[in-house]
Amino acid sequence: MNHMRRRSVVAVALSLASLGSLALTTHLYLRPGAPAPWLLAAPVPPPAIEPRPAFPTRIRGVEVKPGDNLVSALARAGVDTRTAGEITARLGQKGAELRKLRPGAALEVTWNFRRVPIEVRYAPSPWIRFAAAPANGGWEVTRSQIEPEVRVEAVQGRVRRSLFEAVEEAGESPQLVFAVVEIFSSDFDFTADTRQGDQFRLLVEKRYARGVFVDYGRILATQYASGGRTLSGVGYARRGEARWTYYDPSGHSLRKSFLKSPLEFTRITSGFMYARPHPILGGVRPHLAIDYAAPAGTPVRAGADGVVTEAGWDGGNGISVTIRHRSGYATMYNHLSKLAAELRPGARVSQRQVIGFVGATGLATGPHLDYRVSKNGQFVNPLGERFIPGEPIAAAERAAFVDHARALLRRLEDATPF
Repeated sequence: MNHMRRRSVVAVALSLASLGSLALTTHLYLRPGAPAPWLLAAPVPPPAIEPRPAFPTRIRGVEVKPGDNLVSALARAGVDTRTAGEITARLGQKGAELRKLRPGAALEVTWNFRRVPIEVRYAPSPWIRFAAAPANGGWEVTRSQIEPEVRVEAVQGRVRRSLFEAVEEAGESPQLVFAVVEIFSSDFDFTADTRQGDQFRLLVEKRYARGVFVDYGRILATQYASGGRTLSGVGYARRGEARWTYYDPSGHSLRKSFLKSPLEFTRITSGFMYARPHPILGGVRPHLAIDYAAPAGTPVRAGADGVVTEAGWDGGNGISVTIRHRSGYATMYNHLSKLAAELRPGARVSQRQVIGFVGATGLATGPHLDYRVSKNGQFVNPLGERFIPGEPIAAAERAAFVDHARALLRRLEDATPF
């Protein structure tokens, strides 16, 4: 009994002590103006540890070089010949072009920590990508392809020193220069007639991959202004044809039967004349040709469709080519450094096809092209001859073309006023 009484007294005492402690705490920290209770500082977290792969990998990239095949390119990335051959075969089965690789195309090989290739990525173009990975004792290839994003943009510029420089100042590629020159090559000789102050403008398709500019598509419309004259060209595919051809706003073809010049960019050093002092033989002799100065090796283009009648050495003319064309015309290209591959008498050539390269063979003081045109056996001035125009837009679709041309030229003029 006494034992039970003592336990009750102890319990009551402990309860009173707890209540007293609670009352003291309330008085100290909950009354108005009381200080905040003291707490232990929070533990400092350990420094973050960056995760590391359990099995580290390494990526090695190479670019395809001229003359490469996929096996040799993969070998430069460290892949053994047998594996490179197997991967190449699988890529070919998935549609990769194996015969002619594009220089600059990217190859990436991923290696594991054992120095074994575990993935190969190949991008032959900005639009197509291949990925190869080991599977079932061999290699499995997947192919992905994206559609180009095509934007139509306006470009303009003014010639200060050269057309090339003007295009670069406009922030564009020299590729555009060649395109514009080709459109007007039958009506304007850019080698002789380009002047300071000339202006150009065009609507061109630009192709993008994932927001990055890749290359140009078609030129929809263009104008070139020189010496108070404005040339206009509008692209159009005639009904039932896939070929894109250029016409003036009335529907007349800009592709004449002859080019104004067989070289894309150069300068005239001697014109067509019946009396000229000869620089080597001396005396006054007729010069029934146009001389174009150009660096040795510059490509020479056929002035028109035709058949090669002579190709080879021709005395003072050096290495020479003669081409027979329709309507009694023939052209000669003299002092070449060499002929184009497989060019021979009897071969058919098309307008703008490369037939040889500028040189200084025969009686020549330096690299240049001696270009001659004859009609019915008589030499004529290539710069003054009026050649046969190309086929115009058919009457049945001319009204539709004229509306199409007006809309494009209005858009061009609004976007890039001269």
